[in-house]
Amino acid sequence: MEIEPRAVFDAVDLLGVITNGILGGVVARHLKLDLVGFTFLAIISGLGGGMLRDTLLQQGFPVALSNPAYLTTALAGALIAYLLPLDQRWTQRGLFFVDTLSVGCWAATGTIKGLAAGLGWMPSILLGVVTAVGGGMIRDVAVGRLPAIFGGNTLYATSALIASIEMYLLAQLGQHTVGMAGAIVLSAAISLAARKFGWSLPGPANLSPKAFKRLARLPRPKRLARKKRDGSDRAAGQGGGSSIGQEGSNEEGAA
Repeated sequence: MEIEPRAVFDAVDLLGVITNGILGGVVARHLKLDLVGFTFLAIISGLGGGMLRDTLLQQGFPVALSNPAYLTTALAGALIAYLLPLDQRWTQRGLFFVDTLSVGCWAATGTIKGLAAGLGWMPSILLGVVTAVGGGMIRDVAVGRLPAIFGGNTLYATSALIASIEMYLLAQLGQHTVGMAGAIVLSAAISLAARKFGWSLPGPANLSPKAFKRLARLPRPKRLARKKRDGSDRAAGQGGGSSIGQEGSNEEGAA
């Protein structure tokens, strides 16, 4: 029995919707919201990125509204989070893993839709990133939190960007199926490695004139090495013997 790639990608897509719906419900449980809060945050988390993408493309109703499977799946995620605490370690790890898969899937989907709409490479890649991380960003803003994509060691936005670029390059070669699969695997690998090894993007740099002046006043390594060597030579001269003699005295002391 041959499995259609389209069916696999649709399954990953809906799996990402229900996972992010659950994650939205987890946030609602943490904030002790009621059922309305669970429902709203689940829909925003699971469908916000795709709805934002389709609204920007202006090509009919968003898929999340025209296909009842998406809204039903997001509501199922809200119900699961409402009924179950889901605070076990293995549960959180499982949700995180599925979430990393959905990031790549949504990034690739947004990029393909941008290209199909006739957009250039840069706005298409941007749509891929927006599709992947837009829902979580809107959710965090709605509850008054700093969006997680602006910092942390999961590199969601970075993995979405790399997955979108990979999807664009392979789409130019006509390899849409390979590009979609590669985006899912690549995004998950980057996010999992970033969480395991604590990877994060560097903070802001300081290229002001004062910073350059402080940098210029720092002693150079060669100058430090020369000063250290001159100091050891003077100390040896004050010791009143050659290095061979000193080594002999050290050996005697050690004996």
